[in-house]
Amino acid sequence: MKKIICLIILLFLISLAACSGGSNEAEDADVTSKATEDRYDEREIKEYQGIKLDPSVGPRDNSIQGIQVVDMNGYTLNVSGLVKQKVSLTYDDVLALPSYEKLITLYCVEGWDATVLWKGVLLKDIIDPASAEETANTVIFHCVDGYTTSMPLDYITEHNIILAYSSNNITLPPSLGYPFIVVSEDKLGYKWARWVNEIELSDDEDYKGYWENRGYDNKADVNRE
Repeated sequence: MKKIICLIILLFLISLAACSGGSNEAEDADVTSKATEDRYDEREIKEYQGIKLDPSVGPRDNSIQGIQVVDMNGYTLNVSGLVKQKVSLTYDDVLALPSYEKLITLYCVEGWDATVLWKGVLLKDIIDPASAEETANTVIFHCVDGYTTSMPLDYITEHNIILAYSSNNITLPPSLGYPFIVVSEDKLGYKWARWVNEIELSDDEDYKGYWENRGYDNKADVNRE
């Protein structure tokens, strides 16, 4: 009889332990959910055409020099390199160009992704006034913090790649690259240049930027398989 009672007590204690473990997992899920929720700016929209939007700002900053706060006094976006005419645009000049909205997912090599509603201008509309030379085949993006990356010119024009100044209906936050981020559709996150201040046309189709020089694939195509 004592053995039976002991067995019942043991089973009861095991069941309590199991319940306790389940509760902790639920609490962990709540913490994760709250951490994501806390990343939303109170002004940004969380849904677009029935699709849930992620916070504009990712789970952590992975820039090479930390988040840049760009002094807009005197800021210009320059188009240089293999062009017939160099172009310098102010922030307001860029905003005056025709705007486009795109719902695009950013995929980070760290394993997370974020679906965001981006608003900006076609890079083509910025480059065309400079009249690219016939030998130009590559666009190199230079950023305030010294970061660089590149994409083929044909890819940019054929995919209508935009330079965004808004995310989820708010002005682009500094942590996301204010004043401008390259929304490199179907490319991994290191092709999404932030704090862009120069767009250089080049004939070096093998140009390697900051991370590409450190072993990252230069094409950076997103693999959804």
